Amino acid sequence: MPQKLLDVLMLGRCSHEFSWPRRANDGQYYQVCLLCAAEYQYDWKTMRRTERVEKSGTAESSARRSRPTHAKKPTWVPRARRIKLDSTLRYRVKNLGTWYEGTLANLSQSGILFHGTHPLPDNTLVEMVFEMPEEISGQKNSNVLCQARVIRSKDVPASDKNTGLAATILDYKFIHAKQANAD
Repeated sequence: MPQKLLDVLMLGRCSHEFSWPRRANDGQYYQVCLLCAAEYQYDWKTMRRTERVEKSGTAESSARRSRPTHAKKPTWVPRARRIKLDSTLRYRVKNLGTWYEGTLANLSQSGILFHGTHPLPDNTLVEMVFEMPEEISGQKNSNVLCQARVIRSKDVPASDKNTGLAATILDYKFIHAKQANAD
């Protein structure tokens, strides 16, 4: 009941918390608001949402989420555009208690590059907490708990204590102030 009252007071306005961009059946990218389920087209070249996608029916919506059955693989794929960042993050092996400090170097369509104090082997499932850029999340100061898989680690000189780690993002969820205070 309190949520309905809040919805009425907000007159249907949503603060939009967006999912990671998804690829539609036609090859175009889109994002879905995790709160109101509105879909917006997403352009990775500019890293911006473009226009709202109007749903004409459930068949179109479910077809958009299905994978193409006979998609031809490109012979050359340009490197994904990166958002350069220099912010802190915390990371750990999934479901283990020890968190390590790190620095987020960049974020792209293909994943995340960060430097950490604790090296991890390839294919390790990790959890990370960091501030998702507004270009992706649609909100300023939006902290997320991110699930990812380490795809490679960069060997570093013995003089450097940080290890470079690259990971593909599997999923993320927003961490709200109420949740952060409860933890």
